[in-house]
Amino acid sequence: MTVLKTSMRNFFAHKGRMALSAVAVLLSVAFVCGTLVFTDTMNTTFDKLFAVTSSDVTVSAKGASDTGETTSGNGKPPVMPASVLGEVRKAQGVKSAEGTVFSTSVTVVDADKNNLSPKSGAPTIVGSWNGNDARTMKITSGAAPEGTDQIMVDADTADKHHLKLGDDIGVISAVGTHSAKISGIATFTVTNPGAAIFYLDTRTAQEALVGKTGVYTNVNVTADSGVSDAQLKKNVAAGIGGAYKVQTAKETADANQKDVESFLSVMKYAMLGFAGIAFLVGIFLIINTFSMLVAQRTREIGLMRAIGSSRRQVNRSVLTEALLLGVTGSVLGVGAGVGIAVGLMKLMGSMGMHLSTSDLTVAWTTPVAGVVLGVVVTILSAYLPARRAGKISPMAALRDAGAPADARAGRIRALIGLLLTGAGGYCLYLAAAADKATDGSLWLGLGVVLSLIGFVAVGPLLAGGVVRALGAVVLRIFGPVGRMAERNALRNPRRTGATGAALMIGLALVACLSVVGSSMVASATDQLDKSVGTDFIMQSDSGQLITPQAVKAVKSTPDLERVTEYKVLDAALTTPDGRTSKNETINAADPTYAQDLRTETVAGDLADAYRPDSMSVFEGFAKKHGIKVGSTVKVDFKDGTTADLTVRAITSDDVVIDKGAMYASITTAAKYVPADSMPLDVLVFATAKDGQETAAYKSLKSALHDYPQYTVRDQTDYKQALKDQIGQLLNMIYGLLALAIIVAVLGVVNTLALSVVERTREIGLMRAIGLSRRQLRRMIRLESVVIALFGALLGLGLGMGWGATAQKLLALEGLQVLEIPWGTIIAVFIGSAFVGLLAALIPAFRAGRMNVLNAIATE
Repeated sequence: MTVLKTSMRNFFAHKGRMALSAVAVLLSVAFVCGTLVFTDTMNTTFDKLFAVTSSDVTVSAKGASDTGETTSGNGKPPVMPASVLGEVRKAQGVKSAEGTVFSTSVTVVDADKNNLSPKSGAPTIVGSWNGNDARTMKITSGAAPEGTDQIMVDADTADKHHLKLGDDIGVISAVGTHSAKISGIATFTVTNPGAAIFYLDTRTAQEALVGKTGVYTNVNVTADSGVSDAQLKKNVAAGIGGAYKVQTAKETADANQKDVESFLSVMKYAMLGFAGIAFLVGIFLIINTFSMLVAQRTREIGLMRAIGSSRRQVNRSVLTEALLLGVTGSVLGVGAGVGIAVGLMKLMGSMGMHLSTSDLTVAWTTPVAGVVLGVVVTILSAYLPARRAGKISPMAALRDAGAPADARAGRIRALIGLLLTGAGGYCLYLAAAADKATDGSLWLGLGVVLSLIGFVAVGPLLAGGVVRALGAVVLRIFGPVGRMAERNALRNPRRTGATGAALMIGLALVACLSVVGSSMVASATDQLDKSVGTDFIMQSDSGQLITPQAVKAVKSTPDLERVTEYKVLDAALTTPDGRTSKNETINAADPTYAQDLRTETVAGDLADAYRPDSMSVFEGFAKKHGIKVGSTVKVDFKDGTTADLTVRAITSDDVVIDKGAMYASITTAAKYVPADSMPLDVLVFATAKDGQETAAYKSLKSALHDYPQYTVRDQTDYKQALKDQIGQLLNMIYGLLALAIIVAVLGVVNTLALSVVERTREIGLMRAIGLSRRQLRRMIRLESVVIALFGALLGLGLGMGWGATAQKLLALEGLQVLEIPWGTIIAVFIGSAFVGLLAALIPAFRAGRMNVLNAIATE
């Protein structure tokens, strides 16, 4: 009880100092709990949606995906004859059955040809209005579509794009463009996760999406009372034979949920990883806080030891304070985590993915995990300071103002740090020298961990030299105040090292990712410059295939020298070694593609691969199956016949664009694949006549004006799109890393605040001999700046080393260019100085307000 009382008294006596450490715990726990609540809520939302929208049994075409999305190479959804509906209705246990048609390979535009598809990545779905949809949607305005000139839209999409009854809508599919006017608006009765949904009547949907009537993509079956879904599936499958896919409601929901979970898992573990980084940074803050508090209470602890307190009691007293800190921060963090989850839901809502707070899911494991994690991390962080407190000698404590540094322990730590840093550097060297990216990535991961731990351990040793160097450049211009700030930073190298290390971690990751991102963009740009010999690339950003009408429009464009079509065909390959490789793809293109993409070969000439009954294979495939130029490969085209193709070229694996592609001509593919089964183009390339590039670009844009689902890009546009994609990813990662940097800034604030308290008498004496308040505040700000720059210098240097090593592994995948983003690195370094200034505001203000006489009288 005495230990508890002492701990409680000390905890509340330093509540201001503890608050900053508690904020670090709070933020870390909040991020963990927020991530868990958010992903659980997403799962709940989709579970409810899939449970409601799935009919008891669904019958679909054999080629349909498990989630029902369009997978056909002709851009149309796989269908089955309408006669299947009659056969299903005859099956025992069927209460009702309804045929439907829908497609996700569509683009929907308004009267001004503005795309109405979600920008969140959610699908655009156009289908026939049916009883199954009526279970989840209620018509709140107008009426359901009847006839070819009517279409209904979901309320969320209508609100987002300001659509109203009577507005013109264009549905663009592989069949063509279908125009209609909005006849009704339907509101979801369940949470809409962000899809844009449009409804036509059944006949119109068949014509607009498939190009013919008398077919369905799905048959939704409802069971009679007392008939299980499994039994109904068995009865229906027996009635229609094995030519179609039959799924129960659970199987359909599970297939859809599996797709969602794969996305959510990546997001969940990525966010938890950043929370872990924040926890790691928080550890330094907590260690520093308790170390300084123990040092400041050395006399008090000595007195406790002198009157009979044991080492164990002192140790337990400090750990009890840590427990109080951990519990307080964790409990508040759990509450803040729910707030973060709601904030993330609102953010997703602004991006088009609507999530209802009524589905907010807080599993009992979430607060338990958050509190346990926060408490355990806090207690472990406080263990070393607590152990150090327990080892204080009563007489030494009563004699000294602070705990003397353990020089032997410092030397051992420095030695261990140097060994770990050396081992990490060697691992990074092995990673850079690896012949395979998979092998090198293991060494890279080990090198990152070891070098990071090594730098943390060797931080106090580095602090002396680095701070002196920074002081000579940054602080000396401020005269005596600058020199005092430098000496204050050097006074306790262990504290400076730990404070700088907290900032180092976040900035090391920023620097590493900046180098990797810049190198990827530079390498891809270099590959485009070296390999791409065409001027323009046409494609759909939503994944829609390019229709023959659009290809015709491109070919009729003036000022073009050549146009190249590019298709992807599924096939099974039987190689000379007798093995069959299923699920392979053949990239079929016009012979001019050899000019459009100058792919390096290790054997043969790529132009020969476009000769009749010829093909190319990539280097890795050739080595695996013993293929040489002149070898024959048996190609069994999906939806076609089998061909014996001669290998005329073997392409290098040391490329980025079309890495691992196998080529043949469209003419060769057409010989074995019927015209009605030939897939549409994935890409179309165009090259302008010499000197006509600008005119051809404008002409192409004009020619495809009626095809807004496709984008025309020249090489400059393509490079910018690539840069933007990588930039968006990096910005999102930087945003998550900001959490760790915020915690590190709190560490700097806490260190300075406790340092001011520790130096109260010294500050009073300096003020007494003439140091002004302004000079005192400047001294503390400069001390903060130099500590921040110390952490930034270590972090940026370490991160650039990691990034350069990672680029060596990327070079094995064809990304050969190393580019250091010096602008970003310099901006971060300068920004760190401002971070230091910001962190010093409150400690400097409090130091300036000290009463001189009271400060001198402080013991």
